Amino acid sequence: MSTTPIPTDGLVPLSDEPAALDILTRSVHGLWETVNNLTRLRPTRRDRYRVTVFGSARVEPGHWVYGAVRDLAAELTRLGCDIVTGGGPGLMQAANEGARLADPDGTLGKSVGIRIELPFEQGVNPFVTDGFEHKTFFTRLHHFVLVSDAFVVTPGGIGTVLETLMVWQLLQVRHLRDTPLILAGRFWDGLLDWARAAMLRPDAPLVSPDDLTIPQVLPDGPAIVAAIRDHHGRWLARQGQPA
Repeated sequence: MSTTPIPTDGLVPLSDEPAALDILTRSVHGLWETVNNLTRLRPTRRDRYRVTVFGSARVEPGHWVYGAVRDLAAELTRLGCDIVTGGGPGLMQAANEGARLADPDGTLGKSVGIRIELPFEQGVNPFVTDGFEHKTFFTRLHHFVLVSDAFVVTPGGIGTVLETLMVWQLLQVRHLRDTPLILAGRFWDGLLDWARAAMLRPDAPLVSPDDLTIPQVLPDGPAIVAAIRDHHGRWLARQGQPA
């Protein structure tokens, strides 16, 4: 608690460190409240349906998974979807490349990259048409949530797990609704098996059985495209657009 008398004009001298710190703390908390209020705003309608593709930055272009993700993104672009990724290399680049291959002139949609500033990744991949950069994982993850109508999770590491579990949790608590969370292939089976075994133990259940049905596991590109096509059609109807 400050013992320095506060001037009658209401100004606080920087030499009064406790009082100055109190002002800074309350100001930062006020900024968070402002941000929280702003993120409640949503457009009445959007022109484009956006699919976010999460996946590893380490998969090389010659790997078959890279080709599969590229081809999936190309099909989704032809369906009328914008493609959103983390903007980096690996499977993020594969998805952005697929969007570019399907739409080389950029007339069908956008190939978006939402980057995090990291010392070992240099800029967005060359297939991104609309790039954004964040300094914190928190704001970046929030950006994904604000702009995405569906999520497709391809093989990945710790960062991909973080992204997946965040979306899963938001769907669990209904902060996100009617937003597909699709796990591609069998890569994520072990995660789901662990969750069922550890979180649904009869002696101490930690989740509801319905919580573990939120991620939709689909075996391949055609199955994922079919699921997105179905959801996209319903999204278009809500937007008042022809399917």
